[in-house]
Parts: sequence; structure tokens; C-alpha cells
Amino acid sequence: MSNNSNNEERPGFGRWVIRFLILGLLVGGGVAGVYFLPDTLLSKEVVENLTYKVTRGPIKISVTEQGTLESSDNTEIKCKVRGRNTVTWVVESGAIVKEGDELVRLDTKVIEENLSLQKTNVHEATATLEETKTDTAQAQIAIDSFEEGRYTKGLKSRDAEVQRAQINLDASKDKYEQYRQLFKRGRVSELELDGSAFTVTQAELQLKVAQTRLDVYKRYTRAMDLEQLKGRLNAHKSKLSADEAGLKMDMARRSRAETELGNCVITAPKDGLVIYPRAAAWKDTPDIGEGVSISHDQILLIMPDLDQMQIEIGIHEAIVDRINVGLEASVILPDLELKAKVSEVATIAQPLGPWSGNVVKYDTIISLPNEDGLKPGMSAEVEVVLAEYEDVLYVPVSAILETEAGHFCWIEQLTGKAKRQRVILGESNDVYVIVEQGIKEGDQVLLNPLEMLEQTEIASTDDYRGLSDSTGYDQEESVVEEPVTDE
Repeated sequence: MSNNSNNEERPGFGRWVIRFLILGLLVGGGVAGVYFLPDTLLSKEVVENLTYKVTRGPIKISVTEQGTLESSDNTEIKCKVRGRNTVTWVVESGAIVKEGDELVRLDTKVIEENLSLQKTNVHEATATLEETKTDTAQAQIAIDSFEEGRYTKGLKSRDAEVQRAQINLDASKDKYEQYRQLFKRGRVSELELDGSAFTVTQAELQLKVAQTRLDVYKRYTRAMDLEQLKGRLNAHKSKLSADEAGLKMDMARRSRAETELGNCVITAPKDGLVIYPRAAAWKDTPDIGEGVSISHDQILLIMPDLDQMQIEIGIHEAIVDRINVGLEASVILPDLELKAKVSEVATIAQPLGPWSGNVVKYDTIISLPNEDGLKPGMSAEVEVVLAEYEDVLYVPVSAILETEAGHFCWIEQLTGKAKRQRVILGESNDVYVIVEQGIKEGDQVLLNPLEMLEQTEIASTDDYRGLSDSTGYDQEESVVEEPVTDE
């Protein structure tokens, strides 16, 4: 059986060997042909020159930009809660809502804790205010009682001391006079007489002390005590005012916390369409969404007026001076084309950033007519007409080369050769350029003029560029070239 299987495999192996041999012969023949064909065959042109017949007719000069639809009259839905807050739920962008429908819900945990704290502060401030009111009333009563009670009582007490001191002095003098008579009679000793005289002196001193205390009380003590009581009253009144202000502040904080708690649920102010705000150019996601942290007064949603739609486009700084309010524009939508006009041109350029590619543009507003089916966010192509010409010569922009010596094109002659021709150009659009001088109607201009340059010139054509490609070209830079002359 092994012999039979070997006999069956040999015919298949032979066929593969033959195929490889044929393939090798073909590849070898191709390589030999490349190396051994005459040079004249390789240098022969195999591609005919592309030409364009110069025509005269109408041409439209315009600029085309891309943009998205938006409303010129938007109702902004903002966050009214202070600080940073987290979105727990938000309505879908593009939803149709009724007035009062919920649009956004925010996390309320922190605000509820703050509200509870403010309620406690209000109760404590109320209690403190009542205590201060009681202290103030007592301070006022103390003044009244001092005027009518304490002072009068003290005055009478000190006046009584003076009277007692006077009576004591009078008695001491009478007794001294008796001792002096008895001393003359020899009935009392001199020592007893001196003791009686000392008692009189002591009584006089006590009277003076009592009189001084009465005078000080009348002149100083009363005023000092009265000022002390008045000072205490004023202090209580000041604290009363502070406590009243503190209570008002705590009540305002409580009221604000209650309002913010209510503002954690944002509802629609009217019927209509709800969309998310357009995110900044450098952001990948919108500023609103579940779990997103938002700030006070941030625009969360927009309710556009669909009857007042517009498109904002950016116009390059090179042509912004030609864009005026009132210029006609053509707006191409996915399934609709509209005629519109320029309504506003910014005087300040858009801020540059990594997302702008360092291209300076100016915001330009295109106002749209009232049309059913227009919605914010729809992509649109806007063509702003700068000028229209009825009967001019024009050629494709690819047929023109711009050099330091001027603009040139190559005209095909009857002999089949091409002749370089200097031309004076007018305005151009993305496809055609107006030729004011240098060619005539019916001329055949080459669409690939670079092919007509010699190999030496091709190696040093940095100063040549097509009109449709102005990237990286600087008129102030010069490249050393042999002078170009008209043929």
C-alpha cells in the first residue's frame, strides 16, 4: 500500500515544479526587459498634457465654511445653588418638555445638612436674644430704682450720720463745759478735763467725716453709680442689637438653604425644546451630565427659539474685511438649501488655542429665514457670496503658477508645444481664477504646468506655488533662482 500512495503523490509534486519554473521565467524576463530596454523607451512621454479651453462667462467669488445651526434667542437654564454641586439626573438633550417638567436634579445631601444646622442656629439665636432682652430690661429697671430708691436711701443714711455726729458734738461740748466749771471748783481733775476736751475734738472729726461722706455721695458717688448703671444698660442694648442682627442673619441663611434645597430640582420655565450647551472646542464631553460637578450660575441647559435660527462660522483674517452685513449666503443642509444673509461680523478674532491650529478667524453670524425642520446642532455648509461677474475670462487655479517674477501659465500651441505666458489675475474662488490680461478666449492652457519645467528648474522650484495652495508661503522670503523672462 505504501508503494501505491507514493505513486499517487508524484504527479502532484511534478505539477508544482513546472509552475515554479514558469513563474521564474516570467520574473526573469521582466527584470531583463527593464534593464535592457533602450533609454528612449523609458524617456518617452506616456501621459498626454491635460489642458483646459479658456472660456468667457459668469463666475461667482465666494467663501465656503462649515458650521452648525443655533438659535439667536435662547432661554438659559442656570444653576442657582451656590458652590460646587453634583448632578444626579438630567433630561436628555433634544427632549420636548412642558412648563414645570423636571430638567435637572442635584445632590441634596450637603444642602440638607446645612439646612438642619441653620435651623439649630436660628433656635439658639432666638434664645440668646430673649435672654439679652431680659438683661436689658433689668438694666433699665436698675437705673430707675437707683434714682428713686437706692440713691435716696443712701442720701438719707448719710444725712442721718451727719445729724448724729452733730448731736454727738453738741453733747460733747456740753459735757466739756460742765467739766470745766467743776474743774474750777476743784471737783474734777485736770486729766478728766483734758479727756472731756479730747471727746469734743473727736466728735468734731466725726462730724467732718460724716459731712464729707455726704458731700462725696451727693457730688461723686451718685454720678459714678449712675454712669455704671447706664453703661451696663448700653452694653445690654448693644448686645441686644447684635443678637437681633445675628438672628436675622441666621434666619436669612435658613431661608437661603431652604431656597437652595428647592433649587436642587430645576424645572422648565416654558414649553419647548431642551438642548445641552455647546462644549468648548478643547472639551470632549458636554459640561452637563449625571455625576458631573457644576458651579453656581453655570449654564446647564438651553431652550432655543426655533423661529430665530442662525449659523456662526469663522471667516479667515485674509478676507474678513470683505465680509459685510447684508451679504447674501447660501446654506446647504443635509436635505435643504436656504438663502440667507450675513447679520453680524465680529471685530475681535477668536482666541487662539491648540484646537484652532493657529488659524486666525473672526466669528460671523448668518441669519436664517423661518423654516420648518431647523434644529440646533444641524451641520451646514455656508457659502458667502463676495462678488459675482457676468462676462470674464477665467481658468482653473491649477493652471497658474505664482513666482517671484509674477504669475504664469502655459498655453498649448498648434505645433503641440507649450509656451509660457505671463498673466495678470483678478479675484478667484476655490476652483477658478479670473484672468484680466495675458490670454484670450479659446486658448488651451495646461493644467499641469510644473510638468513643463526643466529638470534643473524642478529641483529648485520652491518659489513656485499654485493659486489653490497658499500653505506655508511667505512673500517676504526669497529663493535664489535664475531670472524668469517672457518667451
